[in-house]
Amino acid sequence: MKRQIKKGTVLQQEGTSPTHAFEVEHGLLRSFFVDELGKEHTFMFAPEGWVTADLEAAGFGAATKLTIEALEDSTVILLSLQEIQSIQGSTSKEQAREMSRLFRRAGALQRRVLMMMSTSALERYEFFLATYPKLHGRISQKLIASYLGVTPQALSKLRRQRVGR
Repeated sequence: MKRQIKKGTVLQQEGTSPTHAFEVEHGLLRSFFVDELGKEHTFMFAPEGWVTADLEAAGFGAATKLTIEALEDSTVILLSLQEIQSIQGSTSKEQAREMSRLFRRAGALQRRVLMMMSTSALERYEFFLATYPKLHGRISQKLIASYLGVTPQALSKLRRQRVGR
């Protein structure tokens, strides 16, 4: 379904259940979130030909973490997430399983990007430890630092900080 959207219109509000992905035919959309301190973080822009949605929420049936708004008067095609999920049900079990994995991977990537944009290095390190509890001893400190977006020296400092708490 095609819709004309006025500049400033919110298509999806953070905390709601997502119902659509939005394909931009004309105009410009922005996906963003607001952290605990009230600071806005832009996740992505969606110009003509792009699609935007909260893939983590869509893949896991969770409340959305992203608000999507029109930065310009826009023409968008609404892609029903329910229809996308019903297509999943009409495919083979292998295809449905792979589609589900794809949504989970995309959701995990989205979560990681949002985290990199809005959390401290210590919070990212604690997230790493919680997400990959069995990998800590199997991955070099250099690679862990690379994953966290810090230097190995900064990671050593984080580890000492954490132990000191």
